[in-house]
Amino acid sequence: MNSNTFRMPAATLLATGAVALLTAPPASATGGTPAGGEGKSGAVVLRTGLDVGLLNTVHIPMKATLNEVSAPATAEKTALTVTLDGVEGNQPVSVLRADVATSKATADKAGAQAEANLAKARVHVPGLPLLSLIEVEKVTSKAVCEAGKKPVASANVLGTVTVLGKKATLSAGGPTKVEVPGVGAVSLELSSTQTTSTTAAAAALRLKVALNPLNLNVAKVDGEIVLAEAHCESPTGPAPTTKAPVQPDIKTQTGTGTATTAGPGSVPGPTDANLAETGGGSLTPFITGGALTLLALGGGALFLTRRGKAQ
Repeated sequence: MNSNTFRMPAATLLATGAVALLTAPPASATGGTPAGGEGKSGAVVLRTGLDVGLLNTVHIPMKATLNEVSAPATAEKTALTVTLDGVEGNQPVSVLRADVATSKATADKAGAQAEANLAKARVHVPGLPLLSLIEVEKVTSKAVCEAGKKPVASANVLGTVTVLGKKATLSAGGPTKVEVPGVGAVSLELSSTQTTSTTAAAAALRLKVALNPLNLNVAKVDGEIVLAEAHCESPTGPAPTTKAPVQPDIKTQTGTGTATTAGPGSVPGPTDANLAETGGGSLTPFITGGALTLLALGGGALFLTRRGKAQ
């Protein structure tokens, strides 16, 4: 199983007084055009921006990503673990386990495209090692920005979704809130998309987390988790066109005769190509002479026969 492991020491965070909530910005589409004439795109399977509060009032930010790519790139890791000092006995926290977790981004002068896919996935947070924050069967997102065309964004959540052990019925009309006494609440936003004239962005699921597990030295977990996020930006300039090669204008020639150059004041004679039209040929004089001879012989014979009868 592939995995990404992040370690975030609490001592360093105390020294710097880091108590702010670190949340990742939501997927959004903004105006503007990329430099260099090529499109831009990126995708991420999972993004966390959480603040983990410990019982001793220490706050540890947990900001991590899985399979985050920028064009051109692909990623197919299926596990993400994060180690937080002072949490769960300093053992790695398995944030995500999935059967499929892929992201892909491409971009050139013709367009940009990004997509993220997640299947059979379970997300955990510190303080709740035995209870999944969310379980999903399949979530996908896709953003397409072709040169000269309107960008398109799509996101889908397929199959059942379970939040804190409860099956959730998601609605496109607004966030869905799931509360569990003694554990906390999770607000889910379903399949958000946004497009402008040059950009597109999509996120399959966005979770607002507010938990108070009081377990394993964890008193509070707040923040946001995003599943299957994709965004793109169209290339500058018009879409490249491919012109078909110009075909030469070839006309079919008829006839097989050889032309001759006529002398001054002469009239060109017919070539072999015109024999079918004129009816003439090289044997014409002989045929004509033979016919005249036969005609003369027939006339002579007739003359002799009439003369004999007259005598």
